[in-house]
Amino acid sequence: MPSGRSGDRRRRAGAARGRGKRPGGQGSARPRSLPGTGGAFKLSSTRRAAVLALVVCAMALSVSVPLRTYLSQQEELAMRQQQQAELSRDVRELVERKQRLSDPARIEAEARKRLGYVRPGETPYKVHLPEQQERQNSKSAPETVEKPWYQQLWQSLIGKGS
Repeated sequence: MPSGRSGDRRRRAGAARGRGKRPGGQGSARPRSLPGTGGAFKLSSTRRAAVLALVVCAMALSVSVPLRTYLSQQEELAMRQQQQAELSRDVRELVERKQRLSDPARIEAEARKRLGYVRPGETPYKVHLPEQQERQNSKSAPETVEKPWYQQLWQSLIGKGS
């Protein structure tokens, strides 16, 4: 048995020595890279970081324009929905007013109140209370408003006193 064991040892030693060699006496197809030399693309760690930063920046820029467009469209959509809600509320109010004004008695009351219409044979009266007249006089009395400087200058040049 000792003779069989030594043969096994020789085969193992020969296999260990010939490991990585191909038939035909050629070495391995890829040379092994040394640790810290850059891996598959042969880039140093600083260059890899720079390439990674460049790729991240390119991705950020390619996403920023569609994102800005999306956000502006969302804002415009919210504004349009608010306008639509306001317009639908106005439509409801106008429909209600149309229904109210379809009643002939309501039309007559509006004409009397707003336009001062009277039926034939009726005598219209307007009552002016003293308090209202004083308010109207104070409103209608022109207040002494100072004229702009250019009008004052013109008035002084043409000889019409202010």
